[in-house]
Amino acid sequence: MREFGYQRAHDVSGAVSLLAADPDARYLGGGTNLVDLMKTGVERPALLVDVRELPLDRVEPTADGGLRIGATVTNSDLAVHPEVRRNYPALTQALLAGASGQLRNMATVGGNLLQRTRCGYFTDLSQPCNKRAPGTGCPAVAGEHHNHAVLGASDHCVAVHPSDMGVALTAFDAVVSYESADGPGEVPITDFYLPVGDTPYRETALPPGALITHVTLPAAPVAARSRYRKVRERASYAFAIGSVAAALTVEDGRVREARLALGAVASRPWRARAAEAVLVGAPADGTTFAAAADAELAAARPLPHNGYKVTLMRNLVVSVLTELAGEDAR
Repeated sequence: MREFGYQRAHDVSGAVSLLAADPDARYLGGGTNLVDLMKTGVERPALLVDVRELPLDRVEPTADGGLRIGATVTNSDLAVHPEVRRNYPALTQALLAGASGQLRNMATVGGNLLQRTRCGYFTDLSQPCNKRAPGTGCPAVAGEHHNHAVLGASDHCVAVHPSDMGVALTAFDAVVSYESADGPGEVPITDFYLPVGDTPYRETALPPGALITHVTLPAAPVAARSRYRKVRERASYAFAIGSVAAALTVEDGRVREARLALGAVASRPWRARAAEAVLVGAPADGTTFAAAADAELAAARPLPHNGYKVTLMRNLVVSVLTELAGEDAR
């Protein structure tokens, strides 16, 4: 058994200082991903800094009508928060689809965003993996990849990001706030996850040792009419093979505003900008919805055994948008 230290942080600055002093330290929230990776040997922290007692466990309204969500808010608490259910229902649905009840009770907002891929090669120390051991290769390209990326991948990594919550936050333009040794900062979630390129081991734009403190959802009236749909290989708790977070406003039979993000198709939650551009101003019908899906998926580069995802995602986008348009018509 590998020994490690443990220390509970009492304030944000103290937590950041502990990480700054020890590059092998890690923040511990709910531990639902980190502890699993420690068991397999992928993560080997010298010190765990427990941040669960920090005063970051509140969901508060912002001046513009949005929400400011503390990083240690649990997934369970966020899912049932009245303002989230009322104004961002797709986020509630994503959280409830994301894990078992026991895991949601432990998992935190900050930890959810930072969870790492569930690619079998990444978690198996007997296998090479560019994300875990840079320069060793990506065996998934020629190996088992049925649930891997079809968008934004590279020859260096084809793994997907597992977060459901992150897909909904991406659709609604969330902003991630953090504290680092150099002071506070923030980054839009669309820039939070870095492109794979040839450095798949660099996963986020966070400075080294930075601690996520909050996630802010801007006011977005369109989000009140939103939906998250997840397809998985079994009905009980499982990671997605494809998911969609969508919001739609329809006026006089045409799409006035649209938000769309895809999950389980790339190394990060995928904001579907090309699809949104097709939707806005067009008739709210199946022809438009299919054209929007096709526009986004035109960039897909599936591997030999995951081409089904392109068809799956096309059908999923059309289905969710059709349902939302039908609700607007009522």
